Amino acid sequence: MASSDIYERGFDESSGRTIAADTCPECGGALETDGGEITCQDCAVVIEGCRLDRRGPRTFPDDDTSKARTGAPLTEARHDRGLSTEIGHKTDANGNALPAKKQRQLNRLRREHSRARWRSKAERNLATGLSEIARIASELELADSLREQASSLFRTAQDNDLLIGRSIESIAAASVYAICRLNETTRTLAEVAAVTPVGVGCVENGYRTLNRKLALPVPPQSPIAFIPSVADEFELPAQVEQRAREFAARAHDEGVSSGTHPAGFGAACLAVAASSMADPPTQLALADAADVSAATVRNHRDRLTAFLTDDE
Repeated sequence: MASSDIYERGFDESSGRTIAADTCPECGGALETDGGEITCQDCAVVIEGCRLDRRGPRTFPDDDTSKARTGAPLTEARHDRGLSTEIGHKTDANGNALPAKKQRQLNRLRREHSRARWRSKAERNLATGLSEIARIASELELADSLREQASSLFRTAQDNDLLIGRSIESIAAASVYAICRLNETTRTLAEVAAVTPVGVGCVENGYRTLNRKLALPVPPQSPIAFIPSVADEFELPAQVEQRAREFAARAHDEGVSSGTHPAGFGAACLAVAASSMADPPTQLALADAADVSAATVRNHRDRLTAFLTDDE
């Protein structure tokens, strides 16, 4: 039971805090306030602890006081979570230029620091993988939150010895693709592999390994998610894109799109929706935009057309 429930409370003007009126609820002794902490003088029981003020120092528009109180937040995107030591270049903390002798000394310290940076080969591999993830995320214009999640997934893969026998680049790319799938961000295997030094097969093998070994809760991809990116390739009217979305939603509800390639079926929905245009995009062009074969778009188009005909 809280002490505030069993004894009357008052206000201490010296600390600006609400405290017990005058006696300790445990022994009846006198209370004192020191640094915002209320204790009993007799039994030393702490009645109320000091609360931390996390609001930071008060600053005003015409005040030159810096608002910075701490360093950068911890991040999964760096092998040391952002706690590494960085040796500066050419200027000191006040921005003043360093003399040449001091710069040479810092260069030597920086070289030795770089050599002693890695405590083990595993830590070096982790840094390499996280750097690759950062590069892939930048190339694909992914949000920082996705990069953080991909970095965390790569750490988990390394902790489970999934890098053994596989390249670091393939697992890094697979981590990015897996996080895109988990967050329902539309990125195909080919798009991820295009910005990596490994092929589609290596990325797919890495993704299957992560999915199987770590039991990732990856939801199935929907053809609707691929329609906007394909439509943007040909600058199709909004009415065509909306009609394609309706076709894809109806096909999904009836199970027609089950077992199909989601990007290929999305392109097929656009092909049917744009068929009434004066100059619709060709099946081959739609297939290239969706990164599938023309036969895939044609087969899905015929399947969708038959479904829409029977549904009318």
